[in-house]
Amino acid sequence: MHKIRPKTLFVGKKSIYLPTCQSTNDEAALLLRQQPVEEGTLIITDHQLAGRGQRGNAWQAQAGQNLTFSIVLKPTFLTATEQFRLSVAISLGLWAGLESILPGKLKIKWPNDLYFSDQKLGGILIENSLQGPRLEHAIVGIGLNVNQLDFKNPHAASLASLTHQTYDLEAVLVELLVKIEGSYLLLRNGHYNQLKMRYLRNLYRYQEKHLFCQNDTTFEGIIVGVSEEGKLAVQVNNDLKYFDLKEISHLI
Repeated sequence: MHKIRPKTLFVGKKSIYLPTCQSTNDEAALLLRQQPVEEGTLIITDHQLAGRGQRGNAWQAQAGQNLTFSIVLKPTFLTATEQFRLSVAISLGLWAGLESILPGKLKIKWPNDLYFSDQKLGGILIENSLQGPRLEHAIVGIGLNVNQLDFKNPHAASLASLTHQTYDLEAVLVELLVKIEGSYLLLRNGHYNQLKMRYLRNLYRYQEKHLFCQNDTTFEGIIVGVSEEGKLAVQVNNDLKYFDLKEISHLI
């Protein structure tokens, strides 16, 4: 795994392989504090002991069965108010890297989880560092269920559980790195509107009636978009409401 050779310009060209670690995002943050780090540097492990996702949730994965890695990016072309654009680009890259394996029902669940039907395949945790009004660097952590078959969460799934095949982790990783870089380059080259349209087309439950929960209250609404700041726009009866990440959750 530590000798990958992706056909990319910079993403994954330099890689650091750790048989086990607490968190690849934490390892990337430590590296950034200690020395200059090339953009695209990849930190990958076979076994992540303290992985985490959005909302502070733990990310649990069996050793050697899945992909858990982080990429260091330097999106200095983005301002602090444009941080969500990076989330759009990365989630689309992850989606594109897997769409050929799972065509049709593969969706991005706001803000950047990956779902097949109503089952979670993977997630992204992006931790940004600012310098003044702009992003200095971003640590993009990705966890993807690949060959694991047993899950405590009934709504979790893997490529193997959905297709009844076993996958070469390195081959899947290389494809993901290529697609993530391609999506990131589109963002860097000023094509955010194109990415945003594609994101919405592949957004989980987009323009569908769906149940949500807010402060233990259940309500029905229709996702109609995402704001520039990354808030979910939901039509609730005759009102258009915007929700931040910790304010609302899907009911599945």
